[in-house]
Amino acid sequence: MQLHRKLVLGIGCERGTYSGVMREWLYWYDEEGKRYPTPEEQIKQANKCAAKLAEKLRELGIDPNIVD
Repeated sequence: MQLHRKLVLGIGCERGTYSGVMREWLYWYDEEGKRYPTPEEQIKQANKCAAKLAEKLRELGIDPNIVD
């Protein structure tokens, strides 16, 4: 089986905070110039999404902390 995929990555420098350290960092970018999030940023995004989902479930009368 052969897979042929085009992978386009860029690397760039940007000021940001990672692991509590503010400085210039190297980041990966996709072919459209969008920066890939750091693992720390991915966790924050996932937590934010989970909180929104939990709130929506509560609005629907469902307790998100109870699993049946």
